[in-house]
Amino acid sequence: MDLDKVLYGGDYNPEQWLDRPDILEEDIAMMQEAHINTVTLGVFSWSTLEPEEGKYNFGWLDTIMDRLDQAGISVILATPSGARPQWMAEKYPEVLRVNERRERAHYGYRHNHCYTSPIYRQKVRAINMELAKRYGKRKQVILWHISNEYGGECHCPLCQEAFRNWVKDKYKTVEALNQAWSTTFWSHTYQSFDQVESPSPLGETMLHGLNLDWKRFVSEQTGDFIAEEIKAIRDAGSDIPTTINMMHDFYGLNYHQLAKLIDVVSWDTYPTWHKEPEILTATDNGFWHDFMRSLKNQPYLMMESCPSSTNWQSVSKLKRPGMLDAQSMQAIAHGSDSVLYFQIRQSRGASEKFHGAVIDHYGGRDTRVFKEVTKVGEELGAIRELVGSTTHADVAVIYDIENRWAMEDAQGPRNKGLHYVEAVQKSYYAFRKLGLNVDVINMDHAFKGYKILAAPMAYMFREGFAERVRDFVAQGGIFITTYHSGIVDATDRCYLGATPAGLTDLLGLRQTEIDGLYDGETNQLVPEDRSIFANQISYESKYLCQLIDVTSARVLMTYGTDFYQGQPAVTFQPYGMGYGYYIGADVEQSCYDDLYKRIVELSRVCKPFNYIPEGVEVTTRSKEGCDYVILQNFSAMNQHVELGEGELLLGSRSGKISPYETIILRRDKK
Repeated sequence: MDLDKVLYGGDYNPEQWLDRPDILEEDIAMMQEAHINTVTLGVFSWSTLEPEEGKYNFGWLDTIMDRLDQAGISVILATPSGARPQWMAEKYPEVLRVNERRERAHYGYRHNHCYTSPIYRQKVRAINMELAKRYGKRKQVILWHISNEYGGECHCPLCQEAFRNWVKDKYKTVEALNQAWSTTFWSHTYQSFDQVESPSPLGETMLHGLNLDWKRFVSEQTGDFIAEEIKAIRDAGSDIPTTINMMHDFYGLNYHQLAKLIDVVSWDTYPTWHKEPEILTATDNGFWHDFMRSLKNQPYLMMESCPSSTNWQSVSKLKRPGMLDAQSMQAIAHGSDSVLYFQIRQSRGASEKFHGAVIDHYGGRDTRVFKEVTKVGEELGAIRELVGSTTHADVAVIYDIENRWAMEDAQGPRNKGLHYVEAVQKSYYAFRKLGLNVDVINMDHAFKGYKILAAPMAYMFREGFAERVRDFVAQGGIFITTYHSGIVDATDRCYLGATPAGLTDLLGLRQTEIDGLYDGETNQLVPEDRSIFANQISYESKYLCQLIDVTSARVLMTYGTDFYQGQPAVTFQPYGMGYGYYIGADVEQSCYDDLYKRIVELSRVCKPFNYIPEGVEVTTRSKEGCDYVILQNFSAMNQHVELGEGELLLGSRSGKISPYETIILRRDKK
């Protein structure tokens, strides 16, 4: 997607204000004053665009788009499939979803539609083609926003039949299906594919292979629906790029698969600022920024964020002065080419009437939020040269949704609180504290080009993963894995023999038992190698402690208590031209920080600064022979940094960086 500006603006819903033309005129004037250059239209407009079946009403949209065009404001145009009109549900009840208890939903809410339904697909294709024919070649339209926040599943008869066909296509024979799902357990053997149904509390939930394949089916069926939406647009003659807006820590879909269907990745981010120390919230948000960026290894878009407080989180916390700027610049730092809000004007009624907006119910220019939005717009205009710059990372962390699906359904070693995401983020945090860019990838991603690869809690080794890791390390890479890794295959069947499967010689150990600790129960990891852990007597571990039998690895840490006191906990071993590390317990962050600092030194990965103060995040984007080094202070106090060489694009060269302040340096590549 070729851009000449940072996209700035957000979701705009003029259909809610068609009875107030004065407000619509004032909105555009205020957008211009706030330096807003892009709005998203049509996300939930279906009932206004097609008030009756087959009768279209585009006049209002024509008028709004013309006015925006005159004001120099670009449009991201949505397909309206995220919420269907009531006439459709009344005439075609098959479009409504059926839940896992086989109960069909009533009309209402949003995303209450079946992705398999031929009628729903037909109606979506028709409205999409009408939109594409009318607006699909308009220069003002820069991107198609396909639906909104895809999610959910349907268990209707149409979906059951589609699932059976999916399973049959995958396994070919019922015998292969039975073997993959271990159906002889509890005497649940299938005699025919016709007997297969989706998991249900009224039926089968204990075949983990079934549960896992159902999640895969739901994700692929959603992807098939997305592909059909895009095909309608292409068939109508529009070649404008497409996106879907993804979500923070979303469990229901495999975003790595869906990213292949679209041209640009975008996502919606709503951090709970001021709840924990800001650097923790910032680092979590940065993790998901990097996850989204890594899906296509190219700049992405922050499609939604909140200019004030949300209405749907447990507490509607206001952003303190300066936080809106910091949140916006963090997106740019991690690779976004946009800062877009939900929403431009606050709704007057219904569910999101108290969700923050650029223009609130008061409607004035003298609000704190509007002034801060205007300031962000000014700054984004000053750093437009960052648009299109890319992010290079020598380091990658594996976060894999299929691995998570399988592990959290596995019934053991902890059925409440495996803390997979937290385990992945500990590796991510440790690298980020050193100022390193980090890619967040899945197991299927290519490893070439990385110097360090961390795979925490890699419970599922899909086919070929271990071989690819061995090749990566043999050629000089550093591989880090942890407890509860290499246990099962792609259908959640346990590997027979030593684990981590296929990597025991690389790591110089095998896993034996794993101890699930009660909440509040702890152990300690005691350093054996003082050259790495010189300043620490021990580190606290909790949740899970893996027992291992070391064959050839060097022991770096041992357990401090319990019957396995003194047994190995953290190990290291050369393999080929590289190294393999194993972390046997869910240990505190400071242990990761100390260990990874040494690993990075060993790898000779270049750091942007020798010293980064606590609470300061450093990220780098690159373009045409230069690096953009971006520093942000997410601590509560002034911090001092030695900026060194580089041209200042934003912030001060004083060496002091204030809370929520951003500094951007342009440096020549070496």
